Amino acid sequence: MSYNSYVIMDEHIAVMDTVDAHFTHDWLDNLGEVLGDRRPDYLIVQHMEPDHSANIKNFINAYPDAKIIGNAKTFVMMSQFFGMDFEKYAVVVNDGDSISLGKHNLTFVFAPMVHWPEVMVTYDSTDKVLFSADGFGKFGALDAQEPWADEARRYYIGIVGKYGAQVQALLKKAANLDIQTICPLHGPILTEDLGYYINLYNTWSSYSVESHGIVIAYTSVYGNTKKAVEILVEELKSRGCPKVVVHDLARCDMAKAVEDAFRYGKLVLATTTYNSEIFPFMKQFIDNLTERNFRDRTVALIENGTWAPTAARIMHSMLEKSQNITFTETTVKIKSAMSVENKKQISSLADELCRNYIAQSSEMANKNDMTALFNIGYGLYVVTSNDGKKDNGLIVNTVSQVTNTPNRIAVTINKENYSHHIIKQTGKMNVNCLSTDAPFSVFETFGFVSGRTVDKFANTENPRSDNGLIFLPRHINSFMSLKVEDYIDLGTHGMFICSVTEARVLSDKETMTYTYYQQNVKPKPETEGKKGYVCKICGYVYEGDELPEDYICPLCKHGASDFEPIS
Repeated sequence: MSYNSYVIMDEHIAVMDTVDAHFTHDWLDNLGEVLGDRRPDYLIVQHMEPDHSANIKNFINAYPDAKIIGNAKTFVMMSQFFGMDFEKYAVVVNDGDSISLGKHNLTFVFAPMVHWPEVMVTYDSTDKVLFSADGFGKFGALDAQEPWADEARRYYIGIVGKYGAQVQALLKKAANLDIQTICPLHGPILTEDLGYYINLYNTWSSYSVESHGIVIAYTSVYGNTKKAVEILVEELKSRGCPKVVVHDLARCDMAKAVEDAFRYGKLVLATTTYNSEIFPFMKQFIDNLTERNFRDRTVALIENGTWAPTAARIMHSMLEKSQNITFTETTVKIKSAMSVENKKQISSLADELCRNYIAQSSEMANKNDMTALFNIGYGLYVVTSNDGKKDNGLIVNTVSQVTNTPNRIAVTINKENYSHHIIKQTGKMNVNCLSTDAPFSVFETFGFVSGRTVDKFANTENPRSDNGLIFLPRHINSFMSLKVEDYIDLGTHGMFICSVTEARVLSDKETMTYTYYQQNVKPKPETEGKKGYVCKICGYVYEGDELPEDYICPLCKHGASDFEPIS
């Protein structure tokens, strides 16, 4: 583990945090070497956890004329840790306060519960540096040759996993800053492709699925439950599951198993009944999940017991306090050893878990599943297309079935949207039926920016249908590939009348309706104390007495008719 401390050399010198007590003399030696014959003016304390604050008193002993910058909660904790009053050294700052070191201007941004209540981060507007406290840190030494995400993910989930809402709040604050470098308290300094790191933090803190695949976590006493897991692994792979990750909880790195449960979207728990409870390693594993706010996942259960199996019921009850957990219809119930019936149950479970993977497979999918059309309603859809150079996607809410013999679909698109131009040229599109698990980020990606200037699928891997167009691998319950047969000019909009060339169903989740989006997905606009109008689509607030008739929302590009007065 690396412990990072930074020095800003300017007219006034600021030291950013201290280090763990085990490295007191190394740190003071390094600090003295950097300072030379100068003395620091400030010690900025962003986080009071002892691995970063242990040397505050030693710093003051070495540099008694320096001041300590922190917030009110910082100094309360400081007195508790060190048993002394730091009042004569204290410079207490509030959220948003700034100081000048000369050329460098520092702004302090409070980040409570990321991951302690006193945490704040510091932004240097001169060099565009975010000193991010424990944020964007990772396990491992600085010279470790390993992918950043592997140890950063395990670090994040273990340390901050419970506080996703607080991390989301900090990311929103950081979105308004021009950040070119991130300096965390653990791990390497981040200078390139910052969008990659920030997007991962957004995924982790919103509890979204990061990778496609299924995790199986199990315990087995005599090998029979393990045998069931081995059979399930083969069944899943044969059905196109892109990744199967297996953890024997009695022998594996528990933190790694927890990390994978958050990384992937589906989790299988397999264990035995043990003293009318469940095997201790499984209990510990589920406790580790729930205390870190495990949510928004599909869970399947396999239980084993000889005379009174209760493991499935207990595992189910332990996860009931987690939000948005979808349990599979199939539960495998083993009595002592595998039976013929158990193998049938495992096959059914594999079918259920891999339904969307099968639907994504060019070889295994039912490409003529017209029940996909049943998911058309007054819902919200992502229409995907390709201009010959890059893929594009657009949020629409005007899709309807107009005939069933033959099946004809009407899709209406505003002429100002780039997708209208592409589809008019190519004559084909995919309509992805969004399901109720689609997060707001989907609407930001496909609804708030133009595909003419932005590659909406950059740095992503997505499956394609037989017409060569992308379909979304998650957050949809079905998609239809459409061929344009006719076009009706509606003035501001164009209606494409299309035949269905392919239709696949990926899940049984309900279609996202416009009402559901408004009530459950779209963030509540911050209108308190403001006078003006708010966009009903994305929540953007226009402050002013009158909204111009030709006003266009800068976020979602909807017109004045989609704004309403702030009440």
